[in-house]
Amino acid sequence: MKALGYIGAFLGGAIAGTALGMIFAPEKGEDTRSKIAGAVEDFCKKHDIKLTRKDVDDLVDDIKDVAPEV
Repeated sequence: MKALGYIGAFLGGAIAGTALGMIFAPEKGEDTRSKIAGAVEDFCKKHDIKLTRKDVDDLVDDIKDVAPEV
């Protein structure tokens, strides 16, 4: 159960940080989303969290949808 707290905290921080990064980023959105997907994938590998590439892409899309609201 404690692991879910870490995952939730990471995802919450990732969403907030990504939203701010996308707002102030000088790069094209596609390049930024690719970097975010890679960072999430690396984090998951480092912490032995099993997510498919589709799950990571869906997470990036969710973050993208939230970014304009921040």
